[in-house]
Amino acid sequence: MTDKIRVLLADDHAVLRDGLRLLLERETDIEVIGEAGDGEEAVRKADQLFPDVVVLDIGMPKMSGAEAARVIKKKKPKIGILALTVYEDDEHVSNLLEAGASGYLLKKVAGVELANAVRAVHNGEFVFSSSVGKKVLASYLQSPKQSDDFLPDGLTKREVEVLKLIAEGATNKEIADKLFISIKTVESHRANIFRKLDIHDRIQAATYAIRKGLIKNKSD
Repeated sequence: MTDKIRVLLADDHAVLRDGLRLLLERETDIEVIGEAGDGEEAVRKADQLFPDVVVLDIGMPKMSGAEAARVIKKKKPKIGILALTVYEDDEHVSNLLEAGASGYLLKKVAGVELANAVRAVHNGEFVFSSSVGKKVLASYLQSPKQSDDFLPDGLTKREVEVLKLIAEGATNKEIADKLFISIKTVESHRANIFRKLDIHDRIQAATYAIRKGLIKNKSD
């Protein structure tokens, strides 16, 4: 039997949290393991409960959703962040992406869309429900590509090639086969990339690659 996706809900409106819990717990593969009423509590409970996905609001007291997301991802990089909010402006979407979120939904979404978004974030995918969010992502994708003479953040040309493949979800073996190098060499490149960029997982690698215009989103 497959383990359920463990979800932490963070929103300062208790009634909304109750509704979200009811929606998600209808799904046989999702379990709500905790709730938080502000950003600081979200960080604390994420640290204590270690959920797979944190569904959080942006405008919470004590600590904003973006700040909470940044702290959670720094402490526990494997936790997925899904923003659920009323804000659809470019700045909020960009802030959440920079903080490590890989999902951005408006609060008016249907229950089935929320559940599917939780599954997608858990699987390392990016999810956006608003046209504004898609425009922000498109602006990242349209940014100038890096030339051989200008590589990002001290990466070598080969490291950029490996980074692109990591961000696209390729395994070490697939990368090795594609670039005609050994798996050990791939692992060495991966370690150097993560160290240079101060990232810890594939989601962060994909966020960085999108922001730098190195890859395209498969959904576009």
